[in-house]
Amino acid sequence: MTLTDPFLALSARTGRFGHGAPRAYTLAEDGTRLLLLRSTGPEDPVERLHLLDVTTGVERLVADPAALVPGRSGDRDELPTAERRLRERTRLVAAGIGSYAATPDLATAVLTLDGRLFRTDTATGTSVELPTAGPAFDPRPDAEGRRVAYVADDALYVAPGSTPLSPRDGARWGVAEFAAAEELGRTRGHWWRPDGGALLATRVDESALPRRHFADPARPAEPAEDFAYPQAGGPNADVRLWVLGLDGGRVELRWDAAEFPYLCAASWASDDEVLLTVADRLQQNVLLLSADPATGETRELSRTTDAFWVDELPGTPARLPDGRLLTAHDTPGARGLALDGKPLDTSGLQIRRVVGRYDGRLLCETGQGDPADQYVHLVDPDGGAPELLSTGGGVHSALAAADTLLLTSADAGGIRRVVRRGGRELPLTDLSAALPYAVRPRLARVTDRALPTAVVYPRDHVPGRRLPVLLDVYGGPGYQAVAAEPRRWQLRQWWADQGFAVVTTDNRGTPFVSPDFTRAIFRRFSGVALDDQVDALRALASHHPDLDLGRVGVRGWSYGGYLAALAVLRRPDVFHAACAGAPPTDFRLYDTAYTERYLGLPQDDPEGYAADCLITDAPGLTRPLLLIHGLADDNVHPAHTLLLSQALTRAGRPHSVLPLPGVTHMTPGGLNEQLALAELAFLRASLG
Repeated sequence: MTLTDPFLALSARTGRFGHGAPRAYTLAEDGTRLLLLRSTGPEDPVERLHLLDVTTGVERLVADPAALVPGRSGDRDELPTAERRLRERTRLVAAGIGSYAATPDLATAVLTLDGRLFRTDTATGTSVELPTAGPAFDPRPDAEGRRVAYVADDALYVAPGSTPLSPRDGARWGVAEFAAAEELGRTRGHWWRPDGGALLATRVDESALPRRHFADPARPAEPAEDFAYPQAGGPNADVRLWVLGLDGGRVELRWDAAEFPYLCAASWASDDEVLLTVADRLQQNVLLLSADPATGETRELSRTTDAFWVDELPGTPARLPDGRLLTAHDTPGARGLALDGKPLDTSGLQIRRVVGRYDGRLLCETGQGDPADQYVHLVDPDGGAPELLSTGGGVHSALAAADTLLLTSADAGGIRRVVRRGGRELPLTDLSAALPYAVRPRLARVTDRALPTAVVYPRDHVPGRRLPVLLDVYGGPGYQAVAAEPRRWQLRQWWADQGFAVVTTDNRGTPFVSPDFTRAIFRRFSGVALDDQVDALRALASHHPDLDLGRVGVRGWSYGGYLAALAVLRRPDVFHAACAGAPPTDFRLYDTAYTERYLGLPQDDPEGYAADCLITDAPGLTRPLLLIHGLADDNVHPAHTLLLSQALTRAGRPHSVLPLPGVTHMTPGGLNEQLALAELAFLRASLG
C-alpha cells in the first residue's frame, strides 16, 4: 500500500519521528563521557554509535554498521533467533546497532551485527571483529575490555576463544527467559565479576514448557518456527544462577527456587557478594538475597509482601553504598521509599523510578499532582525535603554518573536533552524530524474515581459541530496512555483531523495514579476497565457537547485490542464499532508472569478467567468488529484472534479479520500507518 496521506507518509519515513534522535545512553563512571546511538537524520533508520566528551562538547562517530559490515541488509531475518526474540521483548525496532555494552570508563564498547561480534576502541574509533563459535548474541566486556562474554547456540562463551564456559546440558545459558524479558524487567542473563575472573550466569531449562508454533501461510514451503512458552497455569522455565570461573570452577547459587521461581534481578555487589531479587509465582512476596559466590549460600536481606501483588519499582530493592537497604514503601495513595524499613520523606510524591545516586542523594523520576506529568527529584536518604530538578510540566527523565546529569524533557515545546556538569549545560544533538503538530489535548480528571482523560479535536473544529467519537484505548496494567509527552499525541491528532473527537482514558489498573488505583483490577480485567471507560466517556460528554455518543468507535492494540473487542461485545449500547489489534481474547492462553500476577492461577479461579474471556461472548456480537493480528506474533499468539473469529463464525456473527503474514506484535516500517488507513475506512463505513 502506498501512503499518499502526507502525515502518515512522514510518520512512516521518520520512524514515527524517532529516526535521528539520540537514545541508549551510557555515562562513564566518572561522568566525563557519554555513549549514545543515533542515525544520521530523520529518514535514516540505521543507528550508529557515538561518543560525546562532556568536558569539551566534542562528539565523534565511533562505530558505523556500513563500515563494519559493508552491504548488510539489516533485515530482521538476519539476526540470531535469540536476539530477534529479545528485540520483541524489549520492543526494539532499530536498524544498525540496536544495542551495545561498554566498560565502566567507556574505553571499550562491544556490539553485534547480524551475529558478528565487534570490539570498539572508542578513543580511536577502531573496531575489530572477534571470532565466535556461532552467531553471537548479547556481548558484554569485562571491566578492562580484554575479554568479551557472549551467547551462541544457547551456550556462554568468552572471546577470544571458542570453548563454551557453560556445560552443554540441554539448557540455555546466559539468557533471559521469556517471562523475565517480557514481564519482569530483566533482559540479560550474564554478568562479569568485577575482577573479570568469573561470570554470573543464568541456566534456563525450558524442557517442561509447551511449544508454540508459527507457520507463515505466505511461505508454505518454509517449516514452522517454534519456541517454549510459559502459559498461564502451566510450568515455568526452571531458572538457576551459577558462578562460572574462567579457571573452570562452577558454583550454583542456592535459594528456594520452588517457592520463588522468578529471578527478577541479579548483580555483583563486589567480588565476594552477589545480590539477587527473586519473587514467588503470584509475585506477592519479593526477596532481596545476598549470595556468597564461593559457596553458593544465600541469606535474606529484605522481604516485600503485598496481599495483591508487589508492583515493581525500578531501582529497588537495592543496597546503598553505606549498606542501608532501599525498598519501596507503598501507602494506598502514594508510592514511596524506605531505608532499612523506615519511610523516607518524599512529601507525597509518587516515586516512579529510582535512577541512581547524584549529589549524595537518590535521583528519582516522580509524579506530583497531575499524573500526566513526570518530574525529576532528588530524595535525601537522610531525611531532607526532596529537591525538584526538572522545570515545568511534561515528561522528564534522567541519568547520572558522578557529578554529571543528563536530563531529558518532553513537553508541548518539543523534546530537549541536556547534559549538566560543572555549572554548564550541553545540549545533545537531535537530528529527528520536527513534530508536525503542536497537539494540546484537553486533559481532565473525571468521575468520582478521578480518571485521567484527554480529548483531541480536529484542528479546524468549529464549536457546535457534532463529531463521532473515537476511543483510542490501552487500559492495561503497566502503561500510561494519558501523558504529557508530545510524540504520543501525533497520531491521535491525525485521527482527530479525519473528523473524530479522539478520547483517551486511563482506567483503574493503569499505573502512576496511586497504588489503590492500580490494584483495582485485581482478579478481574473486564469489569473495572470497561466500567471506567464507559463512565469517563459519559462524564466527558457532559463537558464536551460536541461529542456525539450516538457514534462511538473504539480502537486499541494488545490489551487495548482486548478492551476494544470487549467494548462492542458487552456494551453495544455505548460502543458502535471496534478495531481490535492483537487482542488476548482468552487469558488462559497468555503467559504466566503477567496473567497470574493480576488474575491468579486459572485452576484456582476458573470462574474469574471465564468472566474475562471473550470467546463465549461471540454469539452476542451486534456491532461491526475488525480483528487485526500478526501471524508471527510470539507475545499474543494469533490463536487468540483466530479462536474468537472461529466462535463468531460458528455463531453466524459477521465480522472482519485482517491477518498480517510475517508480522509480530510490533508494527514498524510503515505498517502502523497502513493499518491506520485500513481502520479509518472500516470506522467510516461502520459509523456513517
